[in-house]
Amino acid sequence: MTIPEELERRHTLATATARYNELRMRDAVTNVSPDTGTPQLNLAEILEMLALGEVMIRKVGYGRQAMVRSARLAGASWTQIGAALGSSKQAAWEAHQRWIDDQARENG
Repeated sequence: MTIPEELERRHTLATATARYNELRMRDAVTNVSPDTGTPQLNLAEILEMLALGEVMIRKVGYGRQAMVRSARLAGASWTQIGAALGSSKQAAWEAHQRWIDDQARENG
């Protein structure tokens, strides 16, 4: 069974995205077989695609929080960070604080 934790160890964001796109393109081009009415991707590939989607979301989230931390260390205000993220300074701060709290729970 393909699970995100397994794929997360094997893939970088770039390789996860490449594999996801490879499967997505095969699925988009030949989504359903006209002869059988079944998807062209097999069940394992469909589940891999779902897990890869989760891996990409996680990796982007990690990178986002690392960039927030870098921006703060470089002197950016929460107003500037919020603007860069398309949110308010309060929403940016709260999201980052939740991430810090989650990391402390996972690693504490």
